[in-house]
Amino acid sequence: MTQIDFYTHSPDKYHTACILCAKAVERGLRVVVYTPDAAATEKMDRLLWSTPAIGFIPHCRSSDRLAAVTPVIVDHHAEALDHDDILLNLHPEQPLFFSRFHRLIEIVGTDEDDRDMARGRFRFYRDRGYEIQTHDIGNKT
Repeated sequence: MTQIDFYTHSPDKYHTACILCAKAVERGLRVVVYTPDAAATEKMDRLLWSTPAIGFIPHCRSSDRLAAVTPVIVDHHAEALDHDDILLNLHPEQPLFFSRFHRLIEIVGTDEDDRDMARGRFRFYRDRGYEIQTHDIGNKT
């Protein structure tokens, strides 16, 4: 069963996503970052090129010919995903394909709208019998 983790009170969801991607890659895991649209995919792509400040996290889009061997996939399309270690969801809705991953990460920001949408996703997973861990990261990132 998919392990689900909610990281709450993130002051910057995209920055937190970069940190979590870096930690996963350091551990030899592969990550799919699921974004809501093309603009969010571009934003995440730019951030991963400069995170950490003295390097970058190897990443590409799901359609890239190197997707199968690249540790991080960033995309708003979910048709052809080669990885199944970690799904990092930046989409406001729960991805219907989440259960094929070993782990799902949800990042919750500080604004009330984002928190309300996250509560809905939390209920969705909980009502289907998934155990959920929450991590209050506040200003830790």
